[in-house]
Amino acid sequence: MVAQWENFLQNLGEWHGSFTQLSVRGEVMQDTPSIISIEGLNENKTVRLKLRRFSPNPSGVGEPQVSELFREYQTLGRDILFFENGSFSQGTIQLAPFSECGAEFGFIYNNRRLRFLMIYNTDGNFSQLTLIREKQLDKNVPERPPLTVGDLLGEWEGEAVMMYPDWRSPDRYSTKLQLDLQNGDRLVQKITFGSNANVISSSGSIDGSVINFKESASPVQFLLLPDGGSCTLPVKIELRKPIFFEAGWLVEPDLRFRMIRSYNDKGEWVSLTLVTERKISH
Repeated sequence: MVAQWENFLQNLGEWHGSFTQLSVRGEVMQDTPSIISIEGLNENKTVRLKLRRFSPNPSGVGEPQVSELFREYQTLGRDILFFENGSFSQGTIQLAPFSECGAEFGFIYNNRRLRFLMIYNTDGNFSQLTLIREKQLDKNVPERPPLTVGDLLGEWEGEAVMMYPDWRSPDRYSTKLQLDLQNGDRLVQKITFGSNANVISSSGSIDGSVINFKESASPVQFLLLPDGGSCTLPVKIELRKPIFFEAGWLVEPDLRFRMIRSYNDKGEWVSLTLVTERKISH
């Protein structure tokens, strides 16, 4: 738990950005400027969070409307885990019938943060996707271009760190990812991971910024997003089927982070995995 708090502190600072509402196809629907201040108090034993969002004045003139949210933390909930670099995920612990569910993912790299908020309604259908792009003003690190299929093609090697909600010791294992284009309109992926060299292969049809993987028992959509972002969304949350949410961030042409929040067939949150991978060939 002490390590988790130290990891949380990697997020301290004042972050300027925006909350961007996206459609299920990744199209921008609304963009709301924001400032979030995360401040350590009492020798960092307490963390104070202040979020301000600036919405246009309904009259179309004058100052924007400001909504504010304040929170203080001295402990962390059981629905959130942080990695050593400050990246994290928070979300539903137990999927249940007729209940909203979802997950938030947050990455930090080079004085920028990229966060994703995915919400599903009580019927298990996609409801809302929010992309939150943030930076520290004094660093002035530019935003990444929107992610493309071409950015992903090639062979990637990485390391995965798998953490658990009961805070037991993380597992670490190597990963390989091969992504190829087939017939110009299908993305073929082969994932190899773990000491036993487990292999998962799948392919998806490319439809603009959406790639549809329909072959598995639980179909998913992969979205190409602004700022080098991506996310994998279940088409529908179905009970008694294992599911996962995934978010990714291409921070350099040859460096990418992926985070996977996994649930078992009982709807229980069972693990959170951070993959750090580098492209070794195109």
